[in-house]
Amino acid sequence: MTAPVISPSKLKPNDPCWCGSGNKFKRCHRSAMERVIAGAITPMRPVPPDIERPHYAEHGGTDDRDEPMVKPPETIERMRRTGQAAAEILRKVGDAIAPGVTTDDLDALCHRLCIEAGGYPSPLNYGIDPPFPKSICTSVNEVICHGIPDSRALRDGDIVNLDVTLFREGVHGDTNATWAVGTTDPESLRLIRVTRECTQLGIESVKPGRPVSDIGRAIQDHAEEAGFSVVRAFVGHGVGTEFHTRPEILHYFHPRSSEIMTPGMTFTIEPMISVGAWQQRLWDDGWTASTVDGKRTAQFEHTMVVTDDGVEVLTLHPDGIWSGDGNAPST
Repeated sequence: MTAPVISPSKLKPNDPCWCGSGNKFKRCHRSAMERVIAGAITPMRPVPPDIERPHYAEHGGTDDRDEPMVKPPETIERMRRTGQAAAEILRKVGDAIAPGVTTDDLDALCHRLCIEAGGYPSPLNYGIDPPFPKSICTSVNEVICHGIPDSRALRDGDIVNLDVTLFREGVHGDTNATWAVGTTDPESLRLIRVTRECTQLGIESVKPGRPVSDIGRAIQDHAEEAGFSVVRAFVGHGVGTEFHTRPEILHYFHPRSSEIMTPGMTFTIEPMISVGAWQQRLWDDGWTASTVDGKRTAQFEHTMVVTDDGVEVLTLHPDGIWSGDGNAPST
């Protein structure tokens, strides 16, 4: 009979490490299970003057939330091209993840790839008080979202979410995925897999004529059945010529999510699923959000358009395979 797997959060310092190395937990992966501490942030990277910019690029700012939710075919075609380019960038940055790589290294790579693709990294200088200073969001372990890339090196046993958005041809393509760094504990791998499944189930719930609350119901049911919780402070959103606009897509069921899905409507589905509490706390940097109990969280995201008979994902990689470690085996 196989011995039950002990959650890393319940291991004592002198217990054998979960990874099977034979070393004590305190000498092996314990450091990777400690709370994330922010590192140093490098200056904002420049964008060549010939790259088309969103309206907030120079002075910061947010969005016009009155952008029409239903997009014309020409806009959707531009979103399709931009979304696919964003998916390719996400995959390439994900391929660079390894122990010892800093999240600032990943930001530098994403920044370069966005420019090489002829686009602007949408997060750069987005928002106010303060604007986001980097080209990608890197959210490690208990960080739910909007992690600012810095000098902290990724550790064996971490998990990290990369959130890439590309602005090109006047539209945004928004996508993200979560990866394991090196050898990661079974509970974290299960979290990543279930989060990917939640995202897929949310996408499968997109049908014209149905309320967007169907999406949240499907996600919440699957996450809670697996023993996880759904973060509620952050939502999916409309996207197009603006980065964040209507409709609001809750990742849990609530009757206020009554907007009816209509062909041509574009939005993201991006559930954040947590091992423990769903409540969040905001760091002093004004952006980074982490779980209140320090337990891990994962996320996947796609941009999509409602079609006459269902949904089309606009940020799927050209090979049709999801990025990240969402296909990790069940444990």
